[in-house]
Amino acid sequence: MMNQSKTQDHYTTYERNGQVVLALNNEIILPENAPVRLTSAQLEELDYRKLHRAYSPKGRKSAADPRVTFKVMIYGYQCGIYSSRGWEEACRYRVDFMWLLEDEPIPDHATFARFRKRCANEIEDLFYQYARLLEKQGETDHETVFIDGTKLESAAGRYTFVWRKSVEKQLARVKEKVNAALPVDTLAELEAYLSRTAEQIVFVHGTGRRKSGEQKEWEKLDELRRRWAEYEEKLAVMGDRRNSYSKTDTDATFMRMKEDHMRNGQLKPAYNVQIAVNSEYITGIDVFSDRTDFGTLVPFLKTLQREHGRKYASVTADAGYERLGNYLFLEANGQMSFIKPANYEQRKSAKYKKQLGRMENMIYDADEDCYICANGRRLPLRKECTELQNGREVTTAWYRCEDCKGCPMREKCCQAKDAEQPKELRANKTLQELRRASQENITTERGVYLRLCRSIQVEGAFGLLKNDFGFRRFLTRGKANVRTELFLLALAFDLKKLWMKRENGRLQTHLSQLNSA
Repeated sequence: MMNQSKTQDHYTTYERNGQVVLALNNEIILPENAPVRLTSAQLEELDYRKLHRAYSPKGRKSAADPRVTFKVMIYGYQCGIYSSRGWEEACRYRVDFMWLLEDEPIPDHATFARFRKRCANEIEDLFYQYARLLEKQGETDHETVFIDGTKLESAAGRYTFVWRKSVEKQLARVKEKVNAALPVDTLAELEAYLSRTAEQIVFVHGTGRRKSGEQKEWEKLDELRRRWAEYEEKLAVMGDRRNSYSKTDTDATFMRMKEDHMRNGQLKPAYNVQIAVNSEYITGIDVFSDRTDFGTLVPFLKTLQREHGRKYASVTADAGYERLGNYLFLEANGQMSFIKPANYEQRKSAKYKKQLGRMENMIYDADEDCYICANGRRLPLRKECTELQNGREVTTAWYRCEDCKGCPMREKCCQAKDAEQPKELRANKTLQELRRASQENITTERGVYLRLCRSIQVEGAFGLLKNDFGFRRFLTRGKANVRTELFLLALAFDLKKLWMKRENGRLQTHLSQLNSA
């Protein structure tokens, strides 16, 4: 009887069609330390007024409270469920999702899909709200931030590519054909000419009607105009910083991926995802169409400072972020740089040290401001240029050897094909100064410690997202939709990390504890 009574405590009774029905009591079934309980409690601390304004009474009424819908989606991401149909199915058959619904109606897959697309700005706001909440709870701080990037494949077709070189080549051919018939320099001039001449031509179409020579010539030029406009539009989509894009997702750029399904180094449409990690939590995430990382650091840091309301004291990143503009921004913004120089590891190799023509392998005489090559010949300062960048003077200097004739090491030192041309060096003195300062930072005891923590925290976060969460490809297309996916994923990651740290007794720990051995 005791076992029977204990079992019945898991059910609640109600009457349906004149019969007593036993229903599962979700509140009793779920353990007290279940992740869904912590997720619900943490998300209840957020301000949903902006989200409710997006779901105003006007128009179609939502099947469930948008706050509940949001919580279900976040918990779905924690469980590795990323599709709207998957969330609907989980709400129907899983106890933890039923408990999370709070007796609200089960949203269908269309409701979830509309929510994800309609509330992009509100989801981003809720993510950064939680990032600030973690700091109030003592889980994060603004001492140092670890930044890294990875490439995630787009949902676009893998073979729907547009290449810059091909477009520019075809555009040049079109312009040549147009100029052969008509002396115009711009597309606007060609369109104006066609518009004027169209008024003087009697156009005929259909079977049995012969086109005049003027009409045929006009149609040829009009076809060239259409192709010219098409190629100009493709170049405008790519902009100045991209060399390709996908026809089915114009925001995605073709990049070389680690996951190579053809095993031939094939490029695939993808996005460059940047994350900021502090105390093992993702405190910022964004997506870029750039293939490289160095152009993403400044806009990403500006976004973090705007959303957090304050800046991090120091920034730790790998060699992919080294750039003069990034150094100048960090210096002007009062943030300490822990960025590894691009040639830091290369300079340790024997092959690098044998390259006699490199400026780093020559002796620099500071008194005379000149370099001395391996053969003892001097390269004095030839000219110097100073310009203003980010409020600071940036100096570039050029050095030239007095005479390279008869030097037995010239072939290894100088790459100029002309035997009469002496060896020249171009040195950005400001970049060298900032690089030395960053190298001094990373070689200190704290710098070495932060570099080790970076590989654990930010690269570990990517490892969890790709392997444990199984998130390797976006489900939606377009930069706006992809960003929404990332904010949902990052918020789910932080909630799961908080639960794991609580279970392991590691709450309010910031930097990784390294083994003394």
